[in-house]
Amino acid sequence: MKTVLSQRIGTLTAYATVALGAVVMLTPFYFMFVFATHARADIFKLPPPLWFGSDLELNLSILLQHLPFWRNLAWSLYVAICATALTLLFCSMAGYAFACFNFRFKTPLFALVLGTMLLPNFMNMIPTFMVMDALGWINQPRALYIPGAASAFGIFLMRQFVAASVPRELIEAARLDGCGELGIFVRIVLPLLKPAMGTLGLITFIASWNNFIGPLVIMRSLDHYTVPLALRSLQSPTDTEWGALMTGSAMATLPLLVLFAISSKQLIAGLTAGAVK
Repeated sequence: MKTVLSQRIGTLTAYATVALGAVVMLTPFYFMFVFATHARADIFKLPPPLWFGSDLELNLSILLQHLPFWRNLAWSLYVAICATALTLLFCSMAGYAFACFNFRFKTPLFALVLGTMLLPNFMNMIPTFMVMDALGWINQPRALYIPGAASAFGIFLMRQFVAASVPRELIEAARLDGCGELGIFVRIVLPLLKPAMGTLGLITFIASWNNFIGPLVIMRSLDHYTVPLALRSLQSPTDTEWGALMTGSAMATLPLLVLFAISSKQLIAGLTAGAVK
C-alpha cells in the first residue's frame, strides 16, 4: 500500500514540476502576445495588462510605417528554407560517407569536424566577414546560408544515425544488384534518414530564423534585413514603439510555435532514434 501511494505521490510531483516549468517558460510568450495588442502607454502601466487589448491594428500600422516588415519576413523565410535545404543535403551526404565508406584520413577528418564544434561562434565572425567581402557577398542573402551549409552538428547527427539505423547488408545487397552509389544514397539511405533529417531540418530552420549576429555583420540595407535584425532597428534609447515591437515579435514567433507544435513528435523521434539498437 505504501509503495503504491509513494508511486502516486512521485508521479503527481513529477507532473506538477513539469506543469510549473511549462508555465514559467510560456509566461513570456503569453505577455508578448498580450502586449502586441496594447498601445505603448498601456504596456508600462502598473499593474501591466493581463488580457488582450484592441490596439493590434494600430501597432501593426506603426510597424509597417517604420519597417518593410513583410519584405523582412520574406527574406527570413527565404534564408531559413535555403539554409535548411542545403544543410540537409550536405550533412546527409557527409554523414553517410563517414559512416559507410573507408577512405584515407577518415578518422582525423571526422575529429577535425567535431573539433570545430568546440569553437565559439563569435570566433568565426571576422574570418567569415573577410571571406564574404572577398567574394563580394556583403549585403547578399547567400552569405547567410552558404557558409553554414555543412554544419559539424548536422554531420555528426547524420553519421551517428546512419551507423545505428542503416543496415550495411542492405547497402551491400544494392551494390551486388548493380545500383550505383548515388542510387543507393537516394533510394535506400535517404528514406531511412527521415527521422534524423526531420530533426536536423527543424533545428536548422529555427536557428536560421532566429539568427541575429549573421545578418548584423553581413547585411547593410534595411530592405535586406531579416526579421530579428529589422525588429532590433526599431529600438531607440529615447523613443521605442514597444507595442509595434511586440507585434512584430509575436508575428515572427508564431510561425515557429506552429512549426514546433506540428513537428515536436518528429523532433523527439529523431533525437532518440538509434539510442537503442
